[in-house]
Amino acid sequence: MALVATASIATLSFGALQAQDSPPYTTAVNASAVAAGTYKTDPHHTLVGWRVNHFNFNDYFGIFGDIDGTLKLDPANMAATKLDVTIPIASVTVASEGLHEHLLSPGKDGGKPDFFGPNPAPAHFVSTSIEKTGATTANITGNLTLNGVTRPVLIAAQLTGAGVNGMNKAETIGFEGRAQIMRSEFGIDAFVPMVSDQVVLDITASFEKQ
Repeated sequence: MALVATASIATLSFGALQAQDSPPYTTAVNASAVAAGTYKTDPHHTLVGWRVNHFNFNDYFGIFGDIDGTLKLDPANMAATKLDVTIPIASVTVASEGLHEHLLSPGKDGGKPDFFGPNPAPAHFVSTSIEKTGATTANITGNLTLNGVTRPVLIAAQLTGAGVNGMNKAETIGFEGRAQIMRSEFGIDAFVPMVSDQVVLDITASFEKQ
């Protein structure tokens, strides 16, 4: 019920996120301010949120933090752009202490855990292709490895900011994104369909130029 993922296609927008059922952002971002180079995530300001439906009554959500990633970006040649991100599953954060324990608890009598189990391996996303679709938009496709399973995932994302960080003076770019995944495809199928198989991932990322 956390970062669980299914093969989904993402739209990486370098200007405005056209997320499902969501209006585009109205604040203009100067895409020309984005310089080519290698960027690293600011782990203090990069998050992956997850949302699942609970018994057809309401959605429940949580987040992963401390994201470590590298973006090798060439705005003039999106095909050469590469994204490599590691998500520490053990850092999952939820409002309920009981649910947090359940997400990381071992299986009963040595069996399969309901969710991640204790000491879960980090999730790992590596882009395989990026196709530019407009002046500030592109499609990003990649492979997500979670719970020992690798599946293709597509992310809808957007450039939300570009410039110099006023605090640390680092040249920074910000992105937001969305993907839909099926947790059962990663071997995390406890309580499906009462707790939805489909998981919505909302991503917010800050990258600093190296």
